[in-house]
Amino acid sequence: MLNEKALQTAEYVLMIRPMHFGFNSETASTNAFQKSSTVSSIKIKRRAIAEFERFKKKLISKGIKVITFNDRPGYFTPDSIFVNNWVSFHRDGRVVLYPMYAENRRLERRIDIINSLSSKFGFIISNVSDFTHFEAEGKFLEGTGSLVLDDVSKTAYVCISPRTDPTLAEKFGKELGYNIVKFHAVDKNNLPVYHTNVVMSIGEGFAVICLESIPKKEERDNISKSLKRTGHKIIQISLNQMYKFAGNILELRNAKDERFLVISKTAFDSLRKSQISSLSKYAKLLVSDISTIEKYGGGSVRCMLSEIKLPRAR
Repeated sequence: MLNEKALQTAEYVLMIRPMHFGFNSETASTNAFQKSSTVSSIKIKRRAIAEFERFKKKLISKGIKVITFNDRPGYFTPDSIFVNNWVSFHRDGRVVLYPMYAENRRLERRIDIINSLSSKFGFIISNVSDFTHFEAEGKFLEGTGSLVLDDVSKTAYVCISPRTDPTLAEKFGKELGYNIVKFHAVDKNNLPVYHTNVVMSIGEGFAVICLESIPKKEERDNISKSLKRTGHKIIQISLNQMYKFAGNILELRNAKDERFLVISKTAFDSLRKSQISSLSKYAKLLVSDISTIEKYGGGSVRCMLSEIKLPRAR
């Protein structure tokens, strides 16, 4: 039986081994974090696969259970490695499918994976909430990229952007029972930050957030009050650290109930000693170098992990 705080962390994660990884021109206009390259696509793919495998091995070495599926041949899915954007798995047995901004990212959604989690791995799926039809209306909500979920207080933090529609966020909240806290965050060029999970992360008893990226004082105060009210120690990161993916982190646990804060080397190297000390009070920092994936994909470790919180058959 999980204690209340442990509702926030997952023991199982889903990962997708990349086959087509590379710069995605369809997402570039809304993602200031990804960069184009003159390096050959073959070299980039090889480096990304090597980074993926090292990262996966580190997770497994700490007792975190990783379920891996291969990307599919015959589909151009350069961002399939960022599995948390199209699906989420919840403790009540619900699976949620999300509407995606880029057309080539919609190809990432795979019912075969959902079916396999049930038939092969013993997870119990009671319901599938499908929001994908909103793509036809030009409305998007990209999973736990758009939604940073506090499962203990049932609060969802939502940074409004072209990839995150506020009305869909409210619909998600109503259907799954989350209170929605909406805000706006901007990058160095005063453009909307594409995903909420770049701005912030919520763990057991702490929250990492770039308040500097939120221009409206009213929204900054509202988020801070919400986090404090729900018992979270706020650990602030700077705008420069946000660009190093210091907000794109995730706390996980293993069967021994040990906590690990998964963070990229790029993000870790940007942190001050005081920030590392603060985070280490809550979890052991698990650092992995995924610099190729970050540079050309514009996402980091949190984007690569979809927590599986579904109940399991005994």
